[in-house]
Amino acid sequence: MKTRLSPLFASLLALGFATPLRAAEVQVAVAANFTAPMQKIAADFEKATGHQAKLAFGATGKFYAQIKNGAPFEMLLAADDETPAKLEKEGLAVSGSRFTYSIGQLALWSAKPGYVDARGEVLKQGAFDHLAIANPKLAPYGAAAVESLTRLGLLGSVEGKFVQGENIAQTYQFVSTGNAELGFVALSQIVENGKLKNGSAWIVPPGLHTPIRQDAVVLTRGKDNPAAAALARFLKSDAARTVIKSYGYAL
Repeated sequence: MKTRLSPLFASLLALGFATPLRAAEVQVAVAANFTAPMQKIAADFEKATGHQAKLAFGATGKFYAQIKNGAPFEMLLAADDETPAKLEKEGLAVSGSRFTYSIGQLALWSAKPGYVDARGEVLKQGAFDHLAIANPKLAPYGAAAVESLTRLGLLGSVEGKFVQGENIAQTYQFVSTGNAELGFVALSQIVENGKLKNGSAWIVPPGLHTPIRQDAVVLTRGKDNPAAAALARFLKSDAARTVIKSYGYAL
């Protein structure tokens, strides 16, 4: 009697995701905007391969400084494409291992239903006291927000109302707790399965800022770790891409 494999397991097996004889762990630094999808991907990754991805979430700029100072990360999922390229150039990442795993989308969001209109006109009206934004020096989503406001000709009028988060996760917290009436966040933080979870939002047109290409790279500490290589492959699989897309990222 033959045992039939499920289509998902069969495809993972074909891609080399069979459970290894000796499972390994990989230490992964993950951009804060990718928290929710990466938690789901890590769980799926462990089921498919037996390997574990140990995740740390934060600002890409801070991770860069930590990696330069010897932090034991073996893989980086950045919020931009510049940081992984820089690490590769500096010999701190495995040459040729860099790839784009998602393209982020910026959104103006309020926890209050009906507060943010579909065209972002609320920014021009200025009837708010606090506008949350991630530190543009550390967080690419913060830099994209500043670039968008500049192109709209609104930076000067709203800059004095900024409440600055260290990363996009803290920026989201400012808005969700009501400490800021609205703020620029990652679309992935406020949607799931293509639907807004709560509040009101305006998706910032991509033409207002440089594309938020998010690259991953295997760091030199992870070059001989089979779990790092397996995770890099898994992030390119249909299983992972389905999760990524469901959180509002472009591929």
